[in-house]
Amino acid sequence: MKSKKRIVLAYSGGLDTSIILKWLQENYDAEVICYTADIGQEIDRKKIIYNARKFGVTKIIINDLKDVFVKDYVFPMIRGHAIYEGVYLLGTSIARPLIAKDQIKVAKKFKAYAVSHGATGKGNDQIRFELGYHYFGPKIKIIAPWRIWNLKSRSDLISYAKKRNIPIPKDKKGASPFSVDDNLFHTSTEGKLLENPKNSAPEFIFQRTVSPEKAPNKATHVTINFKNGDPIGLNGKKIGPAKLLFKLNQLAGKNGIGRVDLVENRFLGIKSRGVYETPGGTLLIQAHRAIESVTLDKETMHKKDAIMSRYAELIYNGYWFSKERFKLQKIVDLKKNKINGSVKLKLYKGNVTIQSRMTKSNAYSMKKVSFEENKSFIKSNVEKFINFHKKKLRN
Repeated sequence: MKSKKRIVLAYSGGLDTSIILKWLQENYDAEVICYTADIGQEIDRKKIIYNARKFGVTKIIINDLKDVFVKDYVFPMIRGHAIYEGVYLLGTSIARPLIAKDQIKVAKKFKAYAVSHGATGKGNDQIRFELGYHYFGPKIKIIAPWRIWNLKSRSDLISYAKKRNIPIPKDKKGASPFSVDDNLFHTSTEGKLLENPKNSAPEFIFQRTVSPEKAPNKATHVTINFKNGDPIGLNGKKIGPAKLLFKLNQLAGKNGIGRVDLVENRFLGIKSRGVYETPGGTLLIQAHRAIESVTLDKETMHKKDAIMSRYAELIYNGYWFSKERFKLQKIVDLKKNKINGSVKLKLYKGNVTIQSRMTKSNAYSMKKVSFEENKSFIKSNVEKFINFHKKKLRN
């Protein structure tokens, strides 16, 4: 007897992917394998397995990728100081390439002919997933339900779920949920009243940060230790990538740090409003810039700054595995071996303040910068320097 073809579905166990699972079973003569990447999101393994088995799924894969996600995706992005449109720390964007890569790995292992995802037809994630799928499995078919089924809206989705007895979760106010994505690096909330930019974000949607008003009245201090451009410890104690980010999330979150309310320009040209929380990432990017300021030379720092906008855009658009991003990463990491030391931060009611920068690097010279007279800086050369640049004004 010929075995059924297989489809690997990126599955969270929530409403959207449960509907997609049922829809795939109804519309394709294939076995559906449910795949979940654990990248630090709020995850209930028992619920995922239970929900999948209710649909007759026998193969359910949940891969723990938290350390890989932070070490090989978040940290390189932090080294590049990647911020999209001056605000967004790319928390959703950076997760998709890893999920796509691992999902294709699972598809190849089980000889699946297709992969599927739950990204909507108007969003960025469909592009990010599918560019990753193409890079690692160009011959594997991609099924994108939101682009081909007859369900056109959130209300259609809920109606479909009710007819098939698929449980519909509720938000904290008892209504159907906002669109939420989360991982160890961030949480994003979109949809419903947030779609109108005139509406303020309700406090109850925030999941990992308290409001600055309710943050402690006493400041919190933390020291982040760096080696070769990456954070390796907190307060002098070495710690693994995922655990380090988890602890920074807790510290920053309880101090009301990391909230962003933005309207972004999606890759497809649509403007979208969302509320993002990136508490630990906010600390990391500020601390990394601070340690670079005392360890890197001006030319290297400015070269990195010059490419940052393009580097961030590539990540946002799903080009993590592109030749251009690889090329820019080499510029980002040109002298990362020199970025060693520690940065002490003060966290207080939504604010992050640099308290100190400590390094053995000699890039910062106290002798040269001192207001006291010394022979390490020859001031008579300054006039020649200015005269040279006077000439360049008219060139």
